[in-house]
Amino acid sequence: MQWYYSENGSQAGPISEEELRGKIAAGSVKPEDLVWHDGMSDWQPLAKTPELASSLAPHVSTPSGPSNVPAAGSGGSPYQSPVTASPANQLQMGPEIPTYLWQSIVVTILCCWPLGIPAIVYAAKVDGLKRSGDWQAAQEASNAAKMWCWISFGLGLIANLAAFGFIFYAESSSSF
Repeated sequence: MQWYYSENGSQAGPISEEELRGKIAAGSVKPEDLVWHDGMSDWQPLAKTPELASSLAPHVSTPSGPSNVPAAGSGGSPYQSPVTASPANQLQMGPEIPTYLWQSIVVTILCCWPLGIPAIVYAAKVDGLKRSGDWQAAQEASNAAKMWCWISFGLGLIANLAAFGFIFYAESSSSF
């Protein structure tokens, strides 16, 4: 399980549970610091997290009174839950945008390489734009890759048909 935690007022992680327990033992993550893992509804103080509270040193008392740290589920957490690649988070991750990479490679090799190259360039941009969160630019790059694939396919088809027609005509006229 991967954990996220607050460190010096900023979000850190992901780290394994063992690494987090080591930071707790070393005192770099304190009982009032916020922690979160996939499956938790909101960030909560380490001292109030059942999975990790046992890692706190026995002499450290858990905060029982009011704290300046928001309670779990209060919506006032200073951190946002990191997005994970689960189907439940698909809306947070954005729409599915095809890259058209394999199609671009195929039309470049088999149809018309000068027009297939722009298709590959646009297709290669899609995943990076999605990772950066620029969904509109990713969709535009996807659409451009698709357009160049079709242009390359169409012109390659026309060129191949013309070449076969020329060969057929040349063969049929030389046999007389």
